[in-house]
Amino acid sequence: MTYTIRPAVIRDMPAVHALIVELAVFEREPDAVTLTVEQLIEDGFGASAPRFHCFVAEDAEGIAGMALIYPRYSTWKGKSLHLEDLIVKESKRGTGLGSALLSAVVAYGAAEGVARISWEVLSWNQSAIDFYESKGAKVLRDWHVVQLSAEGIQHFPH
Repeated sequence: MTYTIRPAVIRDMPAVHALIVELAVFEREPDAVTLTVEQLIEDGFGASAPRFHCFVAEDAEGIAGMALIYPRYSTWKGKSLHLEDLIVKESKRGTGLGSALLSAVVAYGAAEGVARISWEVLSWNQSAIDFYESKGAKVLRDWHVVQLSAEGIQHFPH
């Protein structure tokens, strides 16, 4: 399989959005995506500083995968990256695209001088866990993800 890994550009955002929706369906949350293509364009390429950096995997049929990252800061380690999503179209899994995208993220993090790259994986997604562990990632099974939704933020007791 011939493919290219490259930084995403504005014209890729509809395909990136479609991959995000595909992931939501795979993760059993088909109605959870409220993000729009327009928001992706504004947040990644608008007048203010980009809120994320995105790599895409492109083959002869178009965009087949993506990895979206953004900067974080660790009070223990300093500069860090968060890998929000690494998505490969279901029909393209097992072709090396996931490894190539993760390699691009790691190379980017190394060039940026980060001390850590972190991300989450669902406990039932054993193939993803196995993939990440095969690359040397450590799955921290004793930590829980904590979130406040927009509604939780709005109704937060002050």
